[in-house]
Amino acid sequence: MTDVKDPIVRIEGVTKSFGSFIALHEMNLNIASGEFVTFLGPSGCGKSTTLRILGGFETPDTGRVILNGKDVTALPPNKRNVNMVFQDYALFPNMTVRRNIAFGLELKGLGQAAIKARIDELASFLELTAYLDRRPDQLSGGQRQRVALARALAPDPALLLLDEPLGALDAKLRAQVQVELKAIQRRTNKTFFFVTHDQEEALTMSDRIVVMNKGRIEQDGTPEELYFQPASRFVAEFIGETNLLSGRALAVDQGSAGFDWQGHQLRATSTPGRAALAGGAATASLRPERIQVQRDRPATDNAVQGQVVNRLFKGHRMLLDVAVGETTVQAYTDTDRGRELADGPVWLGWNANSLTLLAD
Repeated sequence: MTDVKDPIVRIEGVTKSFGSFIALHEMNLNIASGEFVTFLGPSGCGKSTTLRILGGFETPDTGRVILNGKDVTALPPNKRNVNMVFQDYALFPNMTVRRNIAFGLELKGLGQAAIKARIDELASFLELTAYLDRRPDQLSGGQRQRVALARALAPDPALLLLDEPLGALDAKLRAQVQVELKAIQRRTNKTFFFVTHDQEEALTMSDRIVVMNKGRIEQDGTPEELYFQPASRFVAEFIGETNLLSGRALAVDQGSAGFDWQGHQLRATSTPGRAALAGGAATASLRPERIQVQRDRPATDNAVQGQVVNRLFKGHRMLLDVAVGETTVQAYTDTDRGRELADGPVWLGWNANSLTLLAD
């Protein structure tokens, strides 16, 4: 669990089952104020269940949820200082944008002058002023998403929960709204808890990513940590593209390891807890873009020879399949170099910090 000083949210030993299906196994998680935390994982991994427990829409079987130092485990949604943005936005179709934003403020009992001031503030902030008198069906997907955010932010919640809110957008608009949403989070300094199954979306937007698998936290860290230092085979495969090399772990020390792969003695990095792998079968992760491909032996920590057996044009870069012994290794290179290296033997080179020893 990531060390968080004075967390705004503490999830302590939370479990949740639906019949015989265990959705969450004793989850422990701390979230700091102002963090953009993304829960990432495949369908059924427990990420949406966690979000619903935080929002008060589900009650855990065991464990506690602490918000701003207060135990809110048994409180209903309207008694928590939390708001939620759903995938379909759940806007009131018969209400204008203005009335949608005002809804939560009216429930809090604010006066009309205070409500108008808050609506005007959010509309200006989210560039919605020109649309305040329109209904949701008169707006684009991106505009509806901003209205949903404005409505959720209006009561000034301590925590904002977002359940795959970009899933209904097309690819181009989705990329645009990702940038906008992260900018909004930074400007408001609100704590965002974002749920997605899209690993690229998680890498783009998050301060922290919590990778879930079968109701458990597989790894919790920054996007860079999860991408370049995956703790397990599941994380390595789920986030981005990678080569998984099967071999034998040699000496495993603090942060470093030896790795025997098809008779090649390689240098690798290891994460805490990998020492027990020394001398046994192990798997290592190597990202395709971290590999140098050239005719001459590269001056890298690790170097092996192979033969290009296939290439795939990807616009500004090319993906090469290189046969090394019994294994095909994939490596990215620029398009011109990929054409030059299409025939004949090549060298693959990478440094020790690009090869990570995994736990299966």
